[in-house]
Amino acid sequence: MNKSVDFSQPQRQSLPGILVMFANSLQKTVRALWPMLLIWLVRFESLNKLVFFGSIAGVVILLGVISYLQYLFFTFHIDEENNEFVIQKGVLNKTRITIQLHKIQQVNINQSLIQRLVGVHKLEIDTAGSDKKEASISAISHELATILKERLINHSQSELTENAEKNVEEITPTSFIKIGLPSLIKIGFTSNYIKSFALIFLFFTTIVENLQQLNAEVIDEDQVTNYLDTLPVYTSVFIVIGFFITLILLVNLVRTILKYFDFTIQKSKQAIILSYGLLSTKNTLLNPNKVQKIKVTQNYFQKKLDVTTIGIHQASSDAEKVKEKDQIEVPGCTENERDAILKLLLGQLPQKGTMYLPNWRKLAVNTFFFLLVPIVVTLFLNHKTDFVAWNDWFMYTAIFSVFAGVMLWFSFKNYKLFVSHDFIIKQNGAWDIDTTIIEPYKIQAIETQQFFWQKATNIGSVTLSTAGGTVSFTTGNYTEIKQLVNYWLYEVETWEKNWM
Repeated sequence: MNKSVDFSQPQRQSLPGILVMFANSLQKTVRALWPMLLIWLVRFESLNKLVFFGSIAGVVILLGVISYLQYLFFTFHIDEENNEFVIQKGVLNKTRITIQLHKIQQVNINQSLIQRLVGVHKLEIDTAGSDKKEASISAISHELATILKERLINHSQSELTENAEKNVEEITPTSFIKIGLPSLIKIGFTSNYIKSFALIFLFFTTIVENLQQLNAEVIDEDQVTNYLDTLPVYTSVFIVIGFFITLILLVNLVRTILKYFDFTIQKSKQAIILSYGLLSTKNTLLNPNKVQKIKVTQNYFQKKLDVTTIGIHQASSDAEKVKEKDQIEVPGCTENERDAILKLLLGQLPQKGTMYLPNWRKLAVNTFFFLLVPIVVTLFLNHKTDFVAWNDWFMYTAIFSVFAGVMLWFSFKNYKLFVSHDFIIKQNGAWDIDTTIIEPYKIQAIETQQFFWQKATNIGSVTLSTAGGTVSFTTGNYTEIKQLVNYWLYEVETWEKNWM
């Protein structure tokens, strides 16, 4: 590997990157115009073929020219004098992006299917002051991306080019943990049910809506309805439910394998490297000292199968709005692997310490809003509209009451806060149990709250804010909460560690 690249001089992206830019522009154009394209395909026979294919050729040529100009006017370099990484881009509107090297907290090297075919990679840079990618280079060779990544992470201004080879050898990563296919299959079958259901529902409703607008009939609805009518009611219900459950499980499994295939964790002298992906590969380099919040998620089935998911949250100006696809997640690790990862990120295995429980009024309030209110609303609506027969309403209400009651009870029983000298751990959840871990010295703000009707019962809430998100504990003993706040403020002031 050539380690003597002079990044002080402006560098261009790899020449094959023009194809990547063209493919990305074409993909965006197709996504924006796909309803029109669908109409054209349905009415293809009645179209003027010369105008149709001429328009497509014109758009392709225009996108090709734009892609070449984007490549030509895109440069990047490191300003050694000001210790900054600089990107200049833009065809008509010139843009200059300047990032101070000491603010860079994470550098990712990703590769989509198109980039893999062309033989280039995408380098993305995150800083603590943004909830999106601060800067990205869409087409760069893996060799150059690796050198640039190490140079950006190890940003000491006194680092000289002739020492690059020595530095790279010192931080050569060693394999730490590898998540196998069996673990991914387990986690794929036991997680993300709601997300997959929402994805399937959105997909089917979008397709049906567009087909109705085009007056196109792909599925004979009467034939499906007549078939279900010939079966007993319960059999029809089980068939429909079974179909959706099977589809949800398959979607979960495919999404998990495609996203996390060959998940490998490597550790070097100063950072942790995560690499994964089947069609689109991702390579993430992060510094454990800059991890703000860790969330460990596990449900009943996953506990029996000995798999769990670890979410890693780093600093962001708006951590709650970070896109899901950009969040760092370790899926399908065993209990031993989980403990090893926590030790690697936190330096030790977190101890729970003193336990604090919520007041029983938390269960009462949740029961009122999530159980009684929906029942009263549906009762009123059915009384006014006769939407369903009253026998059916009582049956559905009974099923809902049992399900919601069980979920509310387990949500209340699992709601706990643990406080020790080194860690603050919050546990919550009804089915998926989330265990959120933060270190006291990383707290940036503390907010306590007590409504006037809570003063008589001495209950209140506390919210701990970090650069990677917040942790809240509600309806706790307010006297204990104030004591904890004073203790945490003291720890923040006296702790010698620094995560910046």
